[in-house]
Amino acid sequence: MNDRKQVLLRIDPTVHDALARWAADEFRSLNAHIEMLLRRALDDAGRMPKKAGPLPKRGRPPAA
Repeated sequence: MNDRKQVLLRIDPTVHDALARWAADEFRSLNAHIEMLLRRALDDAGRMPKKAGPLPKRGRPPAA
């Protein structure tokens, strides 16, 4: 997944902490959790691009 974009996100520290706790509760990284929430919002609004790839697999990559 080398074609993924990086985004600098400035948010309130208390919102960051709440998101980090939520992500930890669901065993996700904060980055993965934010992407999941954004995708859910896009889907709910009917704005998810048809060409959007799936979320990356969770967990460690397979051993070489």
